[in-house]
Amino acid sequence: MEILGHLSDGIWLSLQPINLGLILIGVTLGLFIGAMPGLGSVNGVAILLPVTFLVPPSSAIIFLAAIYYGAMYGGAISSITLGIPGASTAVATTFDGRPLALKGKASLALVTAALASFVGGTVSNVLFTGFAPLLAHVALSFGPPEIFALMLLAFATFVGLGGDDIPKTILSICMGLVFAAVGFDEISGEPRLVFFNISGFMHGINFLVLAIGVYGLGEMIWTIESTRGEMTTTDAKMSLKTVVADSKTAAREGWRGTAIGSLLGFFVGILPAAGATPGSLMSYGVTKMVSRKPEEFGKGAVDGVAAPEAANNSASTGAMLPMLTLGIPGSPTTAILLGGMVIWGMTPGPRLFTDEPAFVWGLIGSFYVSNVFALLINLAFIPVFIWMLRMPFTILAPLIFVLSVVGGYAATADMHDVWLMLGFGFGAYALRKLDYPLAPAVLAIVLGPIAEPTLRQSLLLSSGDPMIFINRPIAGPITIIALILIFLPLINLIRKKMVAQA
Repeated sequence: MEILGHLSDGIWLSLQPINLGLILIGVTLGLFIGAMPGLGSVNGVAILLPVTFLVPPSSAIIFLAAIYYGAMYGGAISSITLGIPGASTAVATTFDGRPLALKGKASLALVTAALASFVGGTVSNVLFTGFAPLLAHVALSFGPPEIFALMLLAFATFVGLGGDDIPKTILSICMGLVFAAVGFDEISGEPRLVFFNISGFMHGINFLVLAIGVYGLGEMIWTIESTRGEMTTTDAKMSLKTVVADSKTAAREGWRGTAIGSLLGFFVGILPAAGATPGSLMSYGVTKMVSRKPEEFGKGAVDGVAAPEAANNSASTGAMLPMLTLGIPGSPTTAILLGGMVIWGMTPGPRLFTDEPAFVWGLIGSFYVSNVFALLINLAFIPVFIWMLRMPFTILAPLIFVLSVVGGYAATADMHDVWLMLGFGFGAYALRKLDYPLAPAVLAIVLGPIAEPTLRQSLLLSSGDPMIFINRPIAGPITIIALILIFLPLINLIRKKMVAQA
């Protein structure tokens, strides 16, 4: 009952005129920041952080959290309508959101994304409110072996993502791991894989640059080639009746992905150094693995949109938990929020809940309010997003190209990355022509920078003994499940050959 009392106080605080106005502004700004390729919540919060010095700290954190929330919703918009991920957290949404839009079902994809985001945010808010101290303790128990085991499980769920051609899928993952290793070695500090000694490779390959190149330019080139000049506009219709019908379809066909994304996204989000991007990709992989129709994924599955969208919203709230309770940011965006809290004179940690209850519970209350307004604003703007799809492709193609170039530059403000993005675009087109799956490579470049250092740290802790991944009570079961999933396709292949020979 005490928690409910604190929560009601927090919601009441967030509904005060100044805070409610900041929530509306923050969510709307976040929606468009998230939809703009190359920006995303990190850049949006960083750019608008100085504005918060004009208001009290409790209002400031509510405003920035609203931007964060809106950006999580907005990332799906350009992923679905243009095939360009608005942010790294929305890459997995592109896998099925864009095919749905090309089938004339953009309204269904956008409504599914909005509803799944709302459910994911609501579930994570409830878990955050009720179990914050306990979940913070769970997050602390995850050391390098546990995090590596979790990353191995994520790779295991994606082994089958490329279809039945396992060798091509594994090769795609290996290519992603090579790109993830470019730059400075985190353990030794030595440069590695700096191709042709080009200095631009020193800072590594930015994931968003690769994602925009692969799913923005690569998709555009593929569409131009496949239509052979006969480019038509995507059939996209919108009315109140279609929104109601799409909502029913989203609930009926996307409930499994929404449930998996809401829970898995939150628990991945609370882990330091993980965040919404790995959470959304893992949720997509797990949802496909348990689906009754896995062959539909990548071709316009509603579950394939619901899972990553529920996960990235759930993970964004989860990432706030270690920041508030432990002073450890769970994502790049919460790292900026943590810096803002220090500037405002707050000390994140276990005592924050007792020392600054109005600040903490005002923030938690704003999660609920922001989630509702983000859903309403997102649904209200769907006609605008649908209108974009009615433009002829002869206009859309140059628009996609310009947005991709601007997004690639905005990610690091380095022209090297623009040329790199163009290279990835043509490379993705070539791989698609050769029937290589692209999603496993994208997964690898996201999880590689997390998996590699945790693997090496774990082996340093155990003096090179790999049994550290089996002997530990949390890492052991996760590792065993991951190994079973990795070898399952091989076992099935051997069994099919034996049946064929018999």
